[in-house]
Amino acid sequence: MRRGQISLELMFLMMIFMLILVYSLRLVTFTSSSSQDVIALQIGIEAKGFASAISNAISQVYAQGPGAKVTVNYRLTYLRDKEYLSKAFALNNPTIAISYLNGTYVMLLNGSGTVSVNLRGPYKNVFWANSLYKEDILTNTSVFPDLIPNVNFDGNMVNLACIKIPPSNLPKMVKIVVEWDPDNSESWVYNVTSGELVIKINPR
Repeated sequence: MRRGQISLELMFLMMIFMLILVYSLRLVTFTSSSSQDVIALQIGIEAKGFASAISNAISQVYAQGPGAKVTVNYRLTYLRDKEYLSKAFALNNPTIAISYLNGTYVMLLNGSGTVSVNLRGPYKNVFWANSLYKEDILTNTSVFPDLIPNVNFDGNMVNLACIKIPPSNLPKMVKIVVEWDPDNSESWVYNVTSGELVIKINPR
């Protein structure tokens, strides 16, 4: 009787262990909707932090005045992973797009096909951080190197001027260099080789 009871208890414990193992594997491989929500949250936090790091550096330079220069390093984990972005945000060909309107936008977009930017709700795919430097260059192609035409930007159709970066082109540690250069026009450039985002501002 005692041995039978021990065997039943052992089988019960093994079943619980197997259930925990299966659930853990689903979580790690992000096949369940709850695990996709978790990874989407982590990506969102990192994207918001990236936008904040850029905006804070711009604010510092703007506060210091002409000739000021600031360098900031920001560590990336989730934004570098194409699979994470694809699964968590249902993107066929994920691309990170960076633009600016009174603050920095970091957007998680489809690299091909219809492009929509949702600022709120369950399909939110853009993260914004306020800056002291108030400037609208969201559609300014003389500042940004890339253009995405016909973007549904929260209900408004725009030709989005931005920097487009494939996840694989982002380093573990991205260097953000911001400078107020009164002798040159405003520009945003991402150097793939060095992993540097170089921003030059020239307030009017």
